Amino acid sequence: MTLDHFTYAKEIVIDSAGWSDLLLGVVIGAIKPPDPRYMERRIPTSSFQPPNFKKKKYLDDSVKIAEEIIEVTQPDAETHFKVSSGYVLSSLRRYLENRGYRVEKVDATGELQEIVERGYVRWCVESGIPAELLKTKRRFWTLLEWVAEMPRLREGLVKTGWASWERKWREEIYKKPQDIQR
Repeated sequence: MTLDHFTYAKEIVIDSAGWSDLLLGVVIGAIKPPDPRYMERRIPTSSFQPPNFKKKKYLDDSVKIAEEIIEVTQPDAETHFKVSSGYVLSSLRRYLENRGYRVEKVDATGELQEIVERGYVRWCVESGIPAELLKTKRRFWTLLEWVAEMPRLREGLVKTGWASWERKWREEIYKKPQDIQR
């Protein structure tokens, strides 16, 4: 959230991490300040792989997560939702608006963004991805090279629904890792 946004007496803030990463799905996190508790859910990798990706299953998954957030946080008519502007949350925002909630689209910054990003990194480590590969946000090439070391085993962790995966990157991982063209 940026400084040009107001804070409300009752608000729920929602953000995501993982959309632009090569591996796994997306983590969605929510907080209801001042309560320090944090709610986190994951959109699975399979939602970003054929045939689910073309059907935009990840958007349906985000709506299911919105339903859970409502169930857990129990918002009332005075509650404002501040939802990150990321595309993966577009159906979630629309769902909340259609339910009559006040929804503000905000930039992803601050403490919640850091918490959600840590949740995504934790998921990666749980899935066997070495933590040292995840230290920087600009990790596409590093992760592509890691997948290329054992492509038959690791391709299942990749968001393979993107057109660029079939068009270019899939072929690249089956080359020798040192031959990947940056």
